[in-house]
Amino acid sequence: VNGSLALSRALGDFEYKQNQNLTVEEQAVTALPEIKEFTIEQGDEFFILACDGIWDVLSSQECVDFVRERLKAGEQKLSKVCEELCDRCLAPDTRGSGLGCDNMSVIICVLKNKKSAV
Repeated sequence: VNGSLALSRALGDFEYKQNQNLTVEEQAVTALPEIKEFTIEQGDEFFILACDGIWDVLSSQECVDFVRERLKAGEQKLSKVCEELCDRCLAPDTRGSGLGCDNMSVIICVLKNKKSAV
């Protein structure tokens, strides 16, 4: 946001909420969530809900590939896959670009179809 914030925060950062010509929802930083709606279709296996600490490091496809590989192996609990995903995204140290130093949280939801589950 304006070259200062790496993400839009819902609370705080009031300097980005002072434009008198804009509604609350139109301010540079807002608590209004961005929501996308998708229809679950045949063949969908799982979805990943994660914060920017994950998406800054891995693309959507890289994240899907990472999770799919571990789910197909069938040996790990979802909590372990989440843990490994966060570990994969962590920076080796904090002296770099800041990439991999952000907060990280992730939820993986496996979708079951009528015939079988992933």
